[in-house]
Amino acid sequence: MTPRANVPLGPYTTLGVGGPARWFVEAADEVAVSEALAWARARGLALRVLGGGSNVVVADAGVGGLVVRLATRGVEARARGDAVELTAAAGEAWDPLVAHAVARGWAGLECLSGIPGLVGATPIQNVGAYGQEVSDTIRAVRVLDTRDGSVATLDPAACGFGYRDSRFRSGEPGRFVVLAVTYRLRPGGAPTVAYADVARALQARGLGTPSLGDVRESVLALRRAKSMVLDPADPNRRSCGSFFTNPVVSAAEAARVAAAAGDPAMPRWPAPGGGVKLSAAWLIERAGFARGRRDGPVGLSTRHTLAVVAHEGARAADVVAFAARLAAAVEARFGVRLTREPVLWDA
Repeated sequence: MTPRANVPLGPYTTLGVGGPARWFVEAADEVAVSEALAWARARGLALRVLGGGSNVVVADAGVGGLVVRLATRGVEARARGDAVELTAAAGEAWDPLVAHAVARGWAGLECLSGIPGLVGATPIQNVGAYGQEVSDTIRAVRVLDTRDGSVATLDPAACGFGYRDSRFRSGEPGRFVVLAVTYRLRPGGAPTVAYADVARALQARGLGTPSLGDVRESVLALRRAKSMVLDPADPNRRSCGSFFTNPVVSAAEAARVAAAAGDPAMPRWPAPGGGVKLSAAWLIERAGFARGRRDGPVGLSTRHTLAVVAHEGARAADVVAFAARLAAAVEARFGVRLTREPVLWDA
């Protein structure tokens, strides 16, 4: 393993901004990941793991330590009673894995179609969309513990999953490197149609009893219409997708926000685990920021209010400052604090 020095990270992220990594290496297998950790620890350096780069903002000054870009590969499926356990290396691209499961009639991931990034990020973010979360299907997460270099397998309870959150993200950030994830899927299972937009899209296609493939196609179409599928020809392509999570508040707080907005029909949904989930996009729009709003080289996507887009000449500082203005406007207008979804990497 021979790390390279001062490697620009912008090209490895979907935002396309940010400075260099002091040290950088690609790891093609688990042994290389362990060697990278040992190399960094021997020099007293921090270890950072880079996946698909779709959920990270790299500071303009770059980052110190060693950045390991995961390039591990491998997919294996095993029957377990009436289920299938699908295990994928952390470096596998996520959407092709979803397509793999859907093509074989394995239910559980179809609504997560089109999400950019790698398998390793899915338990960290507890990625979810259109009525599904990966924590619904995750059976085990194989990890490298950076404290002592040991490898362990964590069950779902040990992962501390929450709404767009986990032990890996907020409980003990930086402690574990995800090496592989096992998902428990349902062969021949019915697709999940729990989201109104998906149901309407299927109904518009005349699909009363949709297949997994039908749901995947509808989800991809919905995401594409919001510029939430990576497309080199899309002018909104340089983003992290949703920059903020939908806030979860109490029922009383939701009623207060609706009153402040003067809109009793304000969109809201029951949140898993209790509380009420509000629409961050709706709050941003009502705080005065419309789709396509530009502020110099950064702005909002023309198709989705939650996506902050970096245009030509943008810097990471521009992205962070613009996002901070959005959050400040929402808090000033509604008293609701938005939580940033992408991780900020700084020196």
